[in-house]
Amino acid sequence: MSLAEKYHDRIQHHLSKYPDKRSAVMPLLYIAQEEYGHLTPEAVDEVAAILELETTQVHSLVGFYTMYYDRPKGKFLIQICNDLPCALCGADEFTQKVAEYLGIEVGETTEDGLFTLENVMCVAGCDKAPVMQINFKYYEDLDEEKVKRIIDDLRHSTEAAKAFRG
Repeated sequence: MSLAEKYHDRIQHHLSKYPDKRSAVMPLLYIAQEEYGHLTPEAVDEVAAILELETTQVHSLVGFYTMYYDRPKGKFLIQICNDLPCALCGADEFTQKVAEYLGIEVGETTEDGLFTLENVMCVAGCDKAPVMQINFKYYEDLDEEKVKRIIDDLRHSTEAAKAFRG
């Protein structure tokens, strides 16, 4: 089933908010990303077709904005701020410790598909650095032990959910 069919009402809602179709491109990209987990070339084609835009116009937005993903990401997206104020509070070293704990590099996803680690610019928590967000939930005043507990809790909650489902 296509995005236009499956999400007809949501798409129409977004289209009705703007004076011209092309202005709804960002919310429609979110719908496509939600559906497919990332923005595949086919998903970009679908959004372009709905909005009557060239595929390259839509694809350029995917490449420009950091909240869109053109490759799979983990179930939990860990974003650590490394803007200047956070960097001065040790964000780069903190990020490296998180990467080591997960066994990946920044920009990679763990083998089990649970965690993707990224650096981002400013999550508006400079006074509480180091700061990160996981799936847009904020965690502040972090240290190595706190972040290990957070990651372990997420990993265990996912394992428990899998075991419960059988």
